[in-house]
Amino acid sequence: MKCTSIRAGIGLTAAMLIAGGASATQAASLVDISLWDKGARTPMAMGLAYATPSHDTAKATMGIKVSPAAVRAGKVTFNVKNDSKDRVHEMIVIYLVNPGQQLPYISAENRVDEDKAGDKGEVSELHPGASGTLSVNLKAGKYLLICNMPGHYRAGMWAEFTVDP
Repeated sequence: MKCTSIRAGIGLTAAMLIAGGASATQAASLVDISLWDKGARTPMAMGLAYATPSHDTAKATMGIKVSPAAVRAGKVTFNVKNDSKDRVHEMIVIYLVNPGQQLPYISAENRVDEDKAGDKGEVSELHPGASGTLSVNLKAGKYLLICNMPGHYRAGMWAEFTVDP
């Protein structure tokens, strides 16, 4: 009888751990974003847009740091901080229908066409040192996080982001 009780207790504990694990995967994924640049006195590098042939992001004077770079599908919360000392930045989530292809660009405005690119949400125009949060349900696939302030995207201010099934 004692042996049966112990087995039942172990079985119950295992079931609770499995159920707890399932609910943990249902919880929102948290992603920390740092929007950075080398300062307003540093000229913006150009020609560093996503999928640009022979781009060298090591030359970027601004960028987006993402941690972690991959999460599970579902609710994702982005905690975004503008770590710049003197520039306004923003973070836009774009679903990549065709990963590796350039985003639609409005040359006259020096920015990505957000509507055509597949904007899934954003934290708009954060002043230096400011923070913002965005929660959005994302399906599995490849995404690009960009700053779409004029010139920033082509200066290398983008990061790839993966949502796993």
